[in-house]
This record gives sequence, C-alpha cells and structure tokens, in this order.
Amino acid sequence: MKTTELRQKDVAGLTAEVKALQKAHFGLRMQKATQQLNNTATLRVARRDIARAKTILVEKQAAVSSAK
Repeated sequence: MKTTELRQKDVAGLTAEVKALQKAHFGLRMQKATQQLNNTATLRVARRDIARAKTILVEKQAAVSSAK
C-alpha cells in the first residue's frame, strides 16, 4: 500500500488497516511454516507495509495530541 493512500485515512481507518495487515502477515507466516508459501518475499513486503502504516498512525496520533 502506498503512503499517499495511508495518509488519506483517519486514525480509526489506520488502526483497522494495521490490524488487517497483521492478520495477513500471520496468514503468510502460517503458510511458510506449512511449506505452502511459494514467494517468501511477500513476508518482507507485509512487514514493511505494517511498519509504514504504524509510522503514519503514530504521526497522526501525535498531530492530534499536539493540537489539543
């Protein structure tokens, strides 16, 4: 997911996105453990997507808390 798409979401949308990405990452890890994952590079992409979403979430939360 691109950062521009993530930056358009609000805090609630970002938390839902992080949860969805973590669930997808868990599924990929289970596929890897059962030898069903063909492209292991998707694990790396999923981890980076999670990190990207969490970073933007923290930035938005900091902006909201500093505005108060």
